[in-house]
Amino acid sequence: MGISDWPLHQRPRERLLREGAHTLSDAELLAVFLRVGVRGKSAIALAYDAVGHFGSVHGLLSADVRDFSAIHGLGAARFAELQAVLELSRRALAEQMQAGVALNSPHAVKQYLRLSLSRQPYESFHVLFLDVKNRLIDACELFRGTLSHTSVYPREVVREALHRNAASVMLAHNHPSGAPEPSDSDLLLTRALGQALALVDVRVLDHFVVAGHQVHSFAEHGQL
Repeated sequence: MGISDWPLHQRPRERLLREGAHTLSDAELLAVFLRVGVRGKSAIALAYDAVGHFGSVHGLLSADVRDFSAIHGLGAARFAELQAVLELSRRALAEQMQAGVALNSPHAVKQYLRLSLSRQPYESFHVLFLDVKNRLIDACELFRGTLSHTSVYPREVVREALHRNAASVMLAHNHPSGAPEPSDSDLLLTRALGQALALVDVRVLDHFVVAGHQVHSFAEHGQL
């Protein structure tokens, strides 16, 4: 049975418009995005298959084009559309932070970092540069490494902070193949960066570790 045969009040798109997107399941949200299914399979059935195949929404969104297209009914065109939606989300959150809104909400900052870092197959070290009112000046990747390691140089971080006239920074990196808990080397690096930046009167407000959908905050765990 196709979704068009469902009672109107049960259809995912109509429920989204009536009750809000938060009321839909993962598969129902994906079905709204897909719009149509394939021969013999409705959009909702295809969505359940896709989420089940990858094990989670995060797994689905992290898939590369080859793995995504291996699901019958998906493909390169839908992969491109989904990547466009994700990039729009990243840019919308970045705009909020640049307006000084999202930095008042740790949840919004974590969501931005999930979108920016969780899909990277290598370790990536990012710095968010903030002004005296904690508004975002810039956010960029400063260092890139391998699956399990990246080299970070405090002198380069200090130079970039001075170049942007930053009053404070937020640090972030990902663990592509591990848990979000920081390693001993992560803790040592954070202290070294904090000491180096303090010499030029720049504060480290937080350091986040992103692992999949999980984000660990040093500040929240008293590790700064």
